[in-house]
Amino acid sequence: MTTQMHIDFVSDVSCPWCAIGLASLEDALHQIGDAVHADIDFQPFELNPSIPFEGQNIVEHVAEKYGYTREQSEENRSVLIERAKDVGFDMAIDADSRIYNTFDAHRLLHWARSTPYQLALKHALLRANFSDGKNPGDPEVLVAAAEEAGLDVEQVREVLSSGRYAAEVRAEMARWQARGIASVPAIIVNGRHLISGGQPAEVFARALRQIAAQGLV
Repeated sequence: MTTQMHIDFVSDVSCPWCAIGLASLEDALHQIGDAVHADIDFQPFELNPSIPFEGQNIVEHVAEKYGYTREQSEENRSVLIERAKDVGFDMAIDADSRIYNTFDAHRLLHWARSTPYQLALKHALLRANFSDGKNPGDPEVLVAAAEEAGLDVEQVREVLSSGRYAAEVRAEMARWQARGIASVPAIIVNGRHLISGGQPAEVFARALRQIAAQGLV
């Protein structure tokens, strides 16, 4: 018998652990096979809402936000690159990479919920940011990612130029923060069961099997 699950994946496209966590979660679901069918709904969480359009150098950013030295920043990037490689994701970040504002990406992902392409859009945005070093706040980068995902380009341009869904995205972020989410990725299964961080696939698979086996749906 297949257990139906709804997974809220609270994340930001500027979060490297979110890219790793998503790949691990999808691997876990593949491992579980027909025992679980999960619908993944991407929920917004801005890690750096005050970042300007042109972004900020990654070394400068983590020094200001976390107090990292240049050496600690380099070590952290090496860990991320290796973990990403383990899950098949190309994390092409270096000391010249930048952190960007992602609010418009969240608006686009919110709109994409009404289509079959939200997951594909999320993947395209993560690749644009971390694999290609592009600005996920740039309207043309967003349009290209949306087109790659299979979305209608004219509708995408209308969403971006109109400012639609800004209030909805802010309300959703406030809702998750009110529920205690302070870091991402945060994976909430059926609205009740929290799995935090970019866990290995085996950890996700074990947790999902336990939820299914105990009927915690």
